[in-house]
Amino acid sequence: MSEITKELTQKFVSDFKDNNKQNALQRGVVKNGIRASAENVSAQVNNVPVFSVDVKTGKVANQKQSGRCWMFAALNTFRHKMLNQFQLKDFELSQNYTFFWDKYEKANYFYENILATANQELTSRKVAFLLQTPQQDGGQWDMIVSIFQKYGVVPKTAMPESSNSSSSRELNTYLNKKLRKDATVLRRLVAEGKTPAEIQTVKAELLQEVYNFLAISLGTPPETFDFEYRDEEQAYHLERGLTPQTFYDKYIGVDLDDYVSIINAPTADKPYNQSYTVEMLGNVVGGKEVKYLNVAMDTFKKLAIAQLEQGESVWFGCDVGQSSTRDTGIMSLDAYDVNDLFDINFDMTKAERLDYGESLMTHAMVLTGVDLVDGQSTKWKVENSWGEKVGDKGFFVASDAWMDEYTYQIVVRKEFLTAEQLAAFEAEPTVLAPWDPMGALA
Repeated sequence: MSEITKELTQKFVSDFKDNNKQNALQRGVVKNGIRASAENVSAQVNNVPVFSVDVKTGKVANQKQSGRCWMFAALNTFRHKMLNQFQLKDFELSQNYTFFWDKYEKANYFYENILATANQELTSRKVAFLLQTPQQDGGQWDMIVSIFQKYGVVPKTAMPESSNSSSSRELNTYLNKKLRKDATVLRRLVAEGKTPAEIQTVKAELLQEVYNFLAISLGTPPETFDFEYRDEEQAYHLERGLTPQTFYDKYIGVDLDDYVSIINAPTADKPYNQSYTVEMLGNVVGGKEVKYLNVAMDTFKKLAIAQLEQGESVWFGCDVGQSSTRDTGIMSLDAYDVNDLFDINFDMTKAERLDYGESLMTHAMVLTGVDLVDGQSTKWKVENSWGEKVGDKGFFVASDAWMDEYTYQIVVRKEFLTAEQLAAFEAEPTVLAPWDPMGALA
């Protein structure tokens, strides 16, 4: 190994002091910060929020200080349908309700993975991976499908937001503390040679504690409720005695098995037109398997456009923090010119970013529009879940080039796939490691 010598550092110091351009940049960046100094206003000019295909959506929602973007995005796609079908205004489905059941199921999923790895050393990578983050707010499309199919949905009026759903840090801290302690109990039972029945009895006691913890923190999910509203014509509607499942069937009615997850991961280990899953990724034991079809980006965007053109929004996952402005809501490769600011080339290919840990899916939102020029996409309308104080009343604009580089997943109806693509999706998937970037939770 080669150390840094004092002489080498002194050369760097002298060279910097003698460079008037760098000294001028230093004053600006020290005072204003890197991104503020590098922001490129022309990115706003090139991404005006006007789109040739634009789905009606209503106001944006706000996940506040929580990592529930994936479920907000899924519930938003349902809300878009309900707004149009039932002439609703300013309506939302309960994110707290799905949050409760996701936490409850994730606890059981963690317990079962701990039991499945109980004969491995604590230093094994899989056990260490499980214990690093026993559960978190994030998730994947197929995971929210498992919650919807098992527990249904309810309007926000039936289970409103709580302090701990809107700001989830404390809840996650104590739930993970409990799950790690419970892991010591379950691993000890296996080491002592207890029977599966004895272990499941103890696990049920631990799950009762999880339920109690969640009920105290989030409220009790309703088993039945009344749905009362006025539509945009001020007509009054009331339906009594609904359950979460009957509400879903009547007011949403989407067959979630008609949808597939499509990814774009241009890495050497994931050939296109093949299906993939991720080991130990999920939330509901016995629920829907997390599964993707990997396709080239041109195909990826054509599938999204096909669904938008039929008036249906598209759930998608991306790396939102890359080259994006929160206040103006611009996601564009030229949003910041950091290369010129520092005279350093920060560029990597999409595959390199995935392989070297520079990027992965961090956030889920909804594509609600696209601008097509001569049949080609130029920019995309994005419904975020950060409230109306960011972007254009909560909506962002993604340039087409930004989509190419930082979007990783969309969910579309099977009908848009070719027979060959559908067969590839339905084939036995290649199993990826738990820590693969395609297993990232939005």
